[in-house]
Amino acid sequence: MVTRLYTHPIFLEHITPPGHPERPDRLRAIERVLDDEVFAALDRVQAPEGDEATILYAHPPEFVERVRTAIPDTGIARIDADTTASPKSWQAAVTAIGAANAAVDDVFTGRADNVFVAARPPGHHAEKTTSMGFCLFNTAAIAARYAQKNHGADRVAVVDWDVHHGNGTQDIFWDDPSVLYCSTHQMPLYPGTGAVSETGAGNIVNAPLAPQSGSDVFRDAFLSRILPALDNFAPDLIIISAGFDAHHRDPLAEINLTEDDFDWATGQLLERAGRLSGNRVVSLLEGGYDLQGLAFSVAAHVGRLMKG
Repeated sequence: MVTRLYTHPIFLEHITPPGHPERPDRLRAIERVLDDEVFAALDRVQAPEGDEATILYAHPPEFVERVRTAIPDTGIARIDADTTASPKSWQAAVTAIGAANAAVDDVFTGRADNVFVAARPPGHHAEKTTSMGFCLFNTAAIAARYAQKNHGADRVAVVDWDVHHGNGTQDIFWDDPSVLYCSTHQMPLYPGTGAVSETGAGNIVNAPLAPQSGSDVFRDAFLSRILPALDNFAPDLIIISAGFDAHHRDPLAEINLTEDDFDWATGQLLERAGRLSGNRVVSLLEGGYDLQGLAFSVAAHVGRLMKG
């Protein structure tokens, strides 16, 4: 298996206010843990800057322009109560999109079997016309559309195990049966969406977890809801919205997973990708705010991607 890693120094220049959980140190922690010799075979590539036109695959032009004009020349601008932008945030967000789209190219052309994109800002809370939840644009949604438009993918699955529901991805694909969106997440918790009853065009599969749930409940949600939906859908590509804030150390939620759970879930998705999707898996970093929990979880996730 060839596993590729995309990252870029520009992701450190998306600056958030002091004390903000979504901070540059997250990527520094990931960089340190992936410097271990066990990851020597990881194919490391600098993320390319994205084509801004691809943002329109998931967001309307007036919204894109609104985000562009919100980027400050100096200091930090507040987009909403949780979401901010600094002078390099536009470039960081566009480069995150470029990395995700390049990862899609890689898995469809055979340059890699799977790819992990260590980028920020995250994306899964960004709705069609709203930036929120630390997210400016919905990178996973753009990558899914990119696969359909540029590689002829008929069906793309987005599997989201971030502890917060990916309301943005659900919003964008709500009535589109060509994209399956599956999510495990704590409920109740921000942003308040993700009930089992939210099914879209039959393509939305939510598996909410009660606070204090642990490995057994998470794995049961995967086995009983997420994996059967993938088997039935038979996607051409699996995109993972890989948030690691369901780790028991994370300060923003109350789910008690360990890095072994992310290893296990990754393995389950790789098995489906092997049978259904030509091994094509693209994983995009979302949340994860305890630096140790994040680093250990990413190490387990990337290690499993490399093993296949």
